[in-house]
Amino acid sequence: MTATPITVVRGDGIGPEIMEASLRVLEAAGAELDIEEVVAGESLYLSGNKAGIDDNLWESVRRTGILYKAPLTTPQGGGFKSVNVTIRKTLGLFANVRPCRALAPFVATKHPEMDLVIVRENEEDLYGGIEHQQTHEVVQCLKLMSRPGTERICRFAFEYARANGRKRVDCFTKDNIMKRTDGMFRKIFEEIAAEYPDIETGHQIIDIATARLADTPEDFDIIVLPNLYGDILSDVAAQICGSVGLAGSANLGEHASMFEAIHGSAPTIAGQGIANPSGLLMAGVQMLVHIGQGAIGEKIHNAWLRALEDGCRTGDVHGASDADPLGTLDFAQAIIDRLGQEPQHLAPVRYAAEARMEIPPAPRYEPKKRELLGVDVFTFWDAETRDPAVLAGQLKTAEDAGLALEMITNRGQTVWPSGAPETFCTDHWRCRFRDPSGGVIEAPQVFDLLHRLHGAGVDVIKTEHLYAFDGTPAFSVGQGQAAHKSA
Repeated sequence: MTATPITVVRGDGIGPEIMEASLRVLEAAGAELDIEEVVAGESLYLSGNKAGIDDNLWESVRRTGILYKAPLTTPQGGGFKSVNVTIRKTLGLFANVRPCRALAPFVATKHPEMDLVIVRENEEDLYGGIEHQQTHEVVQCLKLMSRPGTERICRFAFEYARANGRKRVDCFTKDNIMKRTDGMFRKIFEEIAAEYPDIETGHQIIDIATARLADTPEDFDIIVLPNLYGDILSDVAAQICGSVGLAGSANLGEHASMFEAIHGSAPTIAGQGIANPSGLLMAGVQMLVHIGQGAIGEKIHNAWLRALEDGCRTGDVHGASDADPLGTLDFAQAIIDRLGQEPQHLAPVRYAAEARMEIPPAPRYEPKKRELLGVDVFTFWDAETRDPAVLAGQLKTAEDAGLALEMITNRGQTVWPSGAPETFCTDHWRCRFRDPSGGVIEAPQVFDLLHRLHGAGVDVIKTEHLYAFDGTPAFSVGQGQAAHKSA
């Protein structure tokens, strides 16, 4: 077997310890790996590199296509961005796969039948990190989701189900509130689901779905979610399965893939030799399956299961009746000692040599007919009374025959023309201007409106054009308001 090039980052905190333990197991099992080591994370931050990554990592991963990474520390405070997020988005690692299988009774859990996989969209949603303070009282974070990104992660979930013998895919969103973003995710999920009639499907609202996951996780098989929900639920699932410390994850893309534990760098126990390497090791198993060394991954996974059955545990999953907990390297050695053995009570794993699945490419779409219907003008207005009628009077002085004030909202709630006196208002207002007849307008009309608003003393902080696509209005309305039909 030709050795597969991979890039290794030993990480921060407990990272070097658990990476050393994991690499020892991989080597003892016969994994054919050509390792390039690079540095990222805390040491680069401390040297003044606020990205925590330098060109060495990018150049190495472009050569190898595979990154095996221990946890990295992201300093708290302004100016520092998560290295994980940067790597995922830069390399287009759109699919995050986190298996959660119960190991009862050898690892304590209230859900011994649990065996599910979280498939999380990895690049979009609120993780763009696009935030602004717009007034004294209001900040915003933009939730950006795309049709290509959504279609690709939903198709990936169904292809993963087929490749791994899974029978059902569920989708969780909050489309009853976020009708454009989460609504699109659900709509595309259902479109893709129709192409896979052999797989059962379902959709649930994220809040009650999370409660059901925590209560009866055995009811789920594969769950596909947008980025933020997937981040939260994958940790919930790992914890109720037994421990976050046992879970690995794969981050997959067209051009590269990254494999890592889902937990952090745990600096408070760094250097003590007590960290559990299981999460990183299980990520290494996912990596071996991905690069076509599934037989080696199978051997490691089954030896790990046998070690747990035999009472070999690190302190984080150690029971009161167990023997003394093992340290990081001793636990790795216990796995090495059992290579070639299979569990006697837990079901052994089977990884077909051909299990590597094709990564769906990002789709392209024919452009739709796009028409401009109006503009939302966001303003800073901090008058003592904060009476929306007073603000409306000021705004209406900038009206003309083609653009008239239609409504004012505050934090999404309509406060003019039909507001309630009890509604609390901040200093941040959304003011919608439309053609009174509901017709299509031209961009210069918006520019002229903004000029008139400036002359009227209105403090404009942001604008958002309101479009229709193929005749259908594609923007939210204020609570209690109805959208106009496109002309």
